Amino acid sequence: MRKKAGFAALFSSALMLSAAPARAEDDAPPLPMEERATWAFVWENDYFANTDRNYTNGLRISYLSGLKQPEGVSSLLAHDILGAGDDAGIRRGFAVGHSIFTPQDTLATEPLPDQHPYAGWLYGEYSVVVEQRQRVQQITLQAGVVGPGAQGEWLQNNWHDIIGGDPVNGWDNQIRNEPGFVLSYDRQFRALREIGDNGFGADITPSVGVSLGNVDTRARGGLTFRIGNDLRSDYGPPRVRPALAGAGFFSPVDDFSWYLFLGVNGSAVAHNIFLDGSLFRDGDPSVEKEVLVGEAQAGIALQFRRVQLAYTFVRRTKEFETQDGAQQFGAVSLSVKF
Repeated sequence: MRKKAGFAALFSSALMLSAAPARAEDDAPPLPMEERATWAFVWENDYFANTDRNYTNGLRISYLSGLKQPEGVSSLLAHDILGAGDDAGIRRGFAVGHSIFTPQDTLATEPLPDQHPYAGWLYGEYSVVVEQRQRVQQITLQAGVVGPGAQGEWLQNNWHDIIGGDPVNGWDNQIRNEPGFVLSYDRQFRALREIGDNGFGADITPSVGVSLGNVDTRARGGLTFRIGNDLRSDYGPPRVRPALAGAGFFSPVDDFSWYLFLGVNGSAVAHNIFLDGSLFRDGDPSVEKEVLVGEAQAGIALQFRRVQLAYTFVRRTKEFETQDGAQQFGAVSLSVKF
């Protein structure tokens, strides 16, 4: 019940932010939406599917700049690597994230060799996003720690204390400490078909990507269908990697807009530290992973002035051989333009 109260509070906060008038900035004209930064909070949890297992919680807080001329490393990545031209929109972003993984039986204290290993992943993230001719490219680097240093046990058990849940007893069996990194490249395309003269329409966004690192190495591809109004304002709501996600920004043109979306995504997984254990040592808990993993998602996004609120329901196929069926979870995101 307290998690439901938390979601209600999040929704109420979005309404209050959207209703607040923009603050006057002396006599200077307000910044165009494209030049305003986007702050986003994403919470993913299997509570929305009434389960508590496998990928059980993900949090991410991110900042993505408005359109600006990049400098230093950002300029190198945008122009020399991603091929940004004179007509490109370039953004630079930073994020902090945390993910938790547990087995199905969280009351047992002994190792469970046929269930998902315990693991926590705490990371920082740096990204460069280039938008050009209905196409978005981004390079992302995540760096952090997997293991007890990620404080997964502390976070999960303290949260369970707050909501009155059962203690999670098997964290002594988690994957050991290891520095982690993931370098990712993603590309999205959009073909938009507008219907009528009020901004209502539909679009289909194909996406491809690849990740390389000791935490996660995979190739992926997906497709998202949306229907609603002001679809050009974004490429879909944010998510926690390696999910099918938007570009991390939105540029509203009206006080209110909405869209419904449906997406599918497939991955070929070469390495997943949360299932395989470490690349560099033996002895970590592990299971036999599935190389091919599919995901379907559906949801709604609502934009009120400078605030966007989205909900996504996700169904992901088995990620390891002894997993007890597909996994379902939900994702809530709150994005604000400043």
